[in-house]
Amino acid sequence: MLLVCTRRNPGGFVTRVLVYRRSAPTKKTKTKPRSKQPKKVKFINLVGVTSEELIMVEIMGSPACDFEGVATPTEIRCQEKSKGGLAYENLEANRMAQLAVKMSKIEEASKKKDDQAHQFISQTREALEQKMETHEEKREAYISDLKAKLKDHLETVEKTRQSLEAQTEEVRTAVEEKLKTAAAQRDENIKKMLDRLKEHEDNVKRVRSTMQEKVTQLESQIQNKLTLAQTRRKNLEQEQLEKLREHNVVKLAEVRHIIEGMDSFKTEKTTKELQERLEIAELNREKELQKKLEKIQEKERRAEMVRQNKERLATQNEEQQTASSG
Repeated sequence: MLLVCTRRNPGGFVTRVLVYRRSAPTKKTKTKPRSKQPKKVKFINLVGVTSEELIMVEIMGSPACDFEGVATPTEIRCQEKSKGGLAYENLEANRMAQLAVKMSKIEEASKKKDDQAHQFISQTREALEQKMETHEEKREAYISDLKAKLKDHLETVEKTRQSLEAQTEEVRTAVEEKLKTAAAQRDENIKKMLDRLKEHEDNVKRVRSTMQEKVTQLESQIQNKLTLAQTRRKNLEQEQLEKLREHNVVKLAEVRHIIEGMDSFKTEKTTKELQERLEIAELNREKELQKKLEKIQEKERRAEMVRQNKERLATQNEEQQTASSG
């Protein structure tokens, strides 16, 4: 079977090609299913072939004819006399005329299609150019707007920078003045503090000397009192001992006198009892004397405690005065 196909060359020329399609081969009976194979098509170059030379030839088992060696109509008539002579030529002429009409229609359709393609391309190009122009205008407008905004922003930044520099300069000047004032005040405060410390040291020395004098006086007074108390204690002890000796001597003399004046009939038992009583009386006197000595020692201990308390109070007063003056 012969078909006509149209294709466009890279140079813009239209080429129409006869395509020969073989008839489908007979299928073999097989149980296994088989996928359909594409039909084989062969393209024939018809450049330079006229419409009269186009004939439909069906050849079984051979490729399409090469039109380089196409025979003339006279040769075809000589070769095909068995197919009807002139009647066959007329039939072929009619077929060629129909084929020429079809080819003209195909050319018109192809031309129309080409015109439509050119028109579509031109319209598309115009629309694209218009869009590009619009996009370019928008881009330029956006860039100009962005430049204006950037310029405003830079101006604002510059103003802010200048304002900040001015504020920084003012703050720096104020800080320098405050530092100078603070340095002067610090020197003055240090001087005042040194004067106060000197006065405090003088007061401390004066208070210390006064307290030392008071402590010395108190120590001398306490020492004198202790000496007097010790002397008094010794005197009391001596007096008590003398009194006890005198009392014992008197009592012993009395007892001896009584014993000597007693009747001779008194037994040794009575004498023994008297001696025991005398011993008990002596022991009692010694106990009383010991108690008196203990009382004197207690008084001395209290006097020592009073002296220590006075010394502690004097030391505390000195510390308080030192702290208050500091």
